[in-house]
Amino acid sequence: MGLFKRNPFGHILWVKKWLIRILGALTHRRFRGFNELQIEGSEIIKNLPDNNVLFISNHQTYFADVIAMFHVFNASLSNRDDSIKNIGYLWNPKLNVYYVAAKETMKSGLLPKVLAYVGSISIERTWRSQGKDVNRQVKMSDISSIGKALDDGWVITFPQGTTTPFKPIRKGTAHIIKRYKPIVIPIVIDGFRRSFDKKGLRVKKKNIFQSFEIKAPLEIDYENESIDSIVEKIEYAIEQHPSFLKVIPQDVLEENERLNKELRDM
Repeated sequence: MGLFKRNPFGHILWVKKWLIRILGALTHRRFRGFNELQIEGSEIIKNLPDNNVLFISNHQTYFADVIAMFHVFNASLSNRDDSIKNIGYLWNPKLNVYYVAAKETMKSGLLPKVLAYVGSISIERTWRSQGKDVNRQVKMSDISSIGKALDDGWVITFPQGTTTPFKPIRKGTAHIIKRYKPIVIPIVIDGFRRSFDKKGLRVKKKNIFQSFEIKAPLEIDYENESIDSIVEKIEYAIEQHPSFLKVIPQDVLEENERLNKELRDM
């Protein structure tokens, strides 16, 4: 690797590599120590191509969700079977992994800016800004940035655009799928909202069951399938379709609502 070799977004790769190594070492015990991350489906990661892969997931914290994915992806590529034991996998991390995040979130302090350098595709949200509801047009430059990242590697996105559970899927994700035709891998996470604070930077509780399920690629007819059909597939795949509410115990729903209220009041 050349000393000043850069990715398509201008980030120097050796700097990104060291940031992933350091941040990975600092956060490893959050998923294997204070808590134990239960992983399922790591064999799917090993068989993916090097680029044009879109990961879709439910969302529980600003940063812990993505950090866990960096751990799981690199551990899986280093032939760990559903495990992040032994952080040697961080020595040679996959550098062409990106994640979609709100621009205002990634500019809100030094640490978010560092995390942005690791792989953020920062976009302007069309429905929310600085804690207020807005209604603005999608910026084509944001869509092009996601396409550029898919062309270079893997992209993580949270199609609900919020950490509140069972909110509607944003149709922009379906438009991206139809336009760029990536392999779409669903991920379902749980336990992060109970383990960490809102940003996912501080451990709030220990010994919380954390789960991380990687599912098989979605079957999508890119040419003929409607946007609404793709949105519905995403809802079911990341277990955020309203029908899932019927099978969640009432006490879990009440606890989630209490935690969401805490987050809104912060």
